[in-house]
Amino acid sequence: MRNPWTKKNPMMSMWLSAANKAVGSARGQATAATKRQLATTQTEATRSVLDFWTGATAKPAAKPAAKRKARR
Repeated sequence: MRNPWTKKNPMMSMWLSAANKAVGSARGQATAATKRQLATTQTEATRSVLDFWTGATAKPAAKPAAKRKARR
């Protein structure tokens, strides 16, 4: 005698396939957003380090004031 609990259920199979498709799509979007955020963070960190070591954070040298001609 066959066990009825091991018989395939077509409704359950369709429902699980649809659920798997929805979860896979959400996971893909979350992964893409995480990668974008990580890339942005790495770019900002690299820029900060380079600015620090190249002295870009220091104030630029003041330009000498223009000399005015004296009026007589």
